[in-house]
Amino acid sequence: MRIHFLAVLTAVAGLAAARADINPANFDQTVKPGDDFYRYANGRWLATHAIPPSYSSFGSFNEVIDRNQDALHTILENASQAEKPTAIQREVGDFYASGMDLGAIDAAGIAPLRDEFARVAAVQTPADVTAAIAHLHRIGVDAGFSFSSEQDPKNSAMMIAGGGQSGLGLPDRDYYFRTDAKSVQIRALYIAHIGRMLVLAGAKPADAQAGAATIMRLETALAQASKTNVDLRDPVANYHKMPLAGARALTPHFDWPAYFAGLGVGVPPDIDLGQPDFFRAFDQLLAGTPAADWRTYLHWHLLHAAAPYLSESFVKENFAFYGRALTGTPELRERWKRVLNTVDGSIGEALGQLYVAEYFPPRAKARMLSLIGNLRASLRDRIAAVAWMDDATRAAAITKLDALGVKVGYPDKWKDYSKLEINRGPYVLNVFRAEEFNVRRDLLKIGHPVDRTEWQMTPPTVNAYYDPSMNEIVFPAGILQPPFFDPKADDAVNYGGIGAVIGHEMTHGFDDQGRQFDLHGNLADWWTPASAARFKALAAGIVRQFNGYVVEGDLHVNGELTQGENIADLGGVKIAYAALQKALAGKPRKKIGGFTPEQRFFLSFATVWRENIRPEALRLQVNTDPHSPPRFRGDGPLSNLPEFAQAFDVPEGAFMRRSDADRVVIW
Repeated sequence: MRIHFLAVLTAVAGLAAARADINPANFDQTVKPGDDFYRYANGRWLATHAIPPSYSSFGSFNEVIDRNQDALHTILENASQAEKPTAIQREVGDFYASGMDLGAIDAAGIAPLRDEFARVAAVQTPADVTAAIAHLHRIGVDAGFSFSSEQDPKNSAMMIAGGGQSGLGLPDRDYYFRTDAKSVQIRALYIAHIGRMLVLAGAKPADAQAGAATIMRLETALAQASKTNVDLRDPVANYHKMPLAGARALTPHFDWPAYFAGLGVGVPPDIDLGQPDFFRAFDQLLAGTPAADWRTYLHWHLLHAAAPYLSESFVKENFAFYGRALTGTPELRERWKRVLNTVDGSIGEALGQLYVAEYFPPRAKARMLSLIGNLRASLRDRIAAVAWMDDATRAAAITKLDALGVKVGYPDKWKDYSKLEINRGPYVLNVFRAEEFNVRRDLLKIGHPVDRTEWQMTPPTVNAYYDPSMNEIVFPAGILQPPFFDPKADDAVNYGGIGAVIGHEMTHGFDDQGRQFDLHGNLADWWTPASAARFKALAAGIVRQFNGYVVEGDLHVNGELTQGENIADLGGVKIAYAALQKALAGKPRKKIGGFTPEQRFFLSFATVWRENIRPEALRLQVNTDPHSPPRFRGDGPLSNLPEFAQAFDVPEGAFMRRSDADRVVIW
């Protein structure tokens, strides 16, 4: 389990041509800072930056992505055309070239996957279903359930086998059961989409229609047995390590040894089946569902996984549902951007080596490490001062903070892709070979000590994360640029941007999820009951606050689902502000552009969250994402801070100044 700063922003970064600064031209000065600070700081920008047709949303992150994808584009073009490429250039260049050869991709159609579909078509018995699922998992297709290595939550030094609920085509289990008009419409569109995809793959229309109904029926049964996304946030309730005999007793119709043989790995002594009720239901479906229905379901999930890498007819139909219907995005992004993201997702540390060599200067890492040190000191001060921790919990929290690992920029040890076969086509086979290579690498970790040098994001990624099982914070090179970070910017801007991100990730170690893992990353209750009860009472205030935010109509933010990220946002900006005060101690408090350092800090924080988003994408985010919509991430934390109210003279009773009774103070 990793706790990310963002939801799903795995884009790339490159040249940081822009500067991190405060630009009053982006303000809406018809709005008072105390009425809606997000709008005050970003209103003119929001009004003048339309969402491009190929985007579901557009904001500060997208500006970084757009500004810097060009740099990765140049790297890939140069690699694909190099006369004497290095081994890494050849890997990324050939992968990219295969994805850009649209003529060959269209001419091949679905033919490159003929053997894969024939394997599914041969399924006749439950044993065949098991073998087919194992093979699909081997090439990265999550059919039926998910399976991977994982850090043992109660023995964080070791990797074990882990299985979890999966196998759905809609974004979340609740999409199968919500009764509002929009959800009913989405289900109908999904069924129609499946039918059209099956026709494109060669089915007769009547057979495709019947197949879509079968797939929906089987997926709905899997969804019925699945936990909600709120329930999945509880790490204790989702840990069920058992010996193989326990897994067999739970799923008597599923042949685990045959499954592992199909994966190409040895039988592990233990397996963590995170959601036992799901696996029990899956086993019953395996025994009670005709093989023909399983064939249809497995055929669909293979086709769905392959669609973005096939001919244009498949790509466009896939986008029609997953892009246009679910997120409201009118147009596909340029092909080179889509292929670039696939290369990054498949062999990202190869691409990352080329990126870092050109675009990540050593001074950026040094400045970042200095900021992290200051944030750590500020969090230590807050741990020492907060009233809700008793002495025993406080001492353990400081010990955990001192043990916190830090990774910045890129790995010290790069992944080696030299044994992965990459050539100039077919594109879809490069994708599946890369998936199989990465799955194989992952599964071979089972039963071995954890490699603490490994990264879970590629260096070009615009994101950051805290990993509770590793007790570490990680900041890829991709996020270390404006508006988050600029080595040339003043402290107020950097602390309001990347400083708040650092604080966000650090405090994840002490939120409703992170606090359940000790300094070594083991799932252990190291809080006293009294401290835990006081923390939960404060967290309930955050839940109430965000439950009250109206997204549109009767759709509200889900305070339970988003509480961990909301707590981290609040803690992050609080800790970053305290660190700024340390950095400014003894220095003249100069205004820049007419704003005090404190005002610039809060303006920088708000700038990070500016974003226009399509209604469909907003609804999808609220239904599935543990992060609140950006405007609430901007205003929500600040309305709890007396420091913000003081900086902008916010009067009592204003929206941006919560009453003493409602104000949430955790850090």
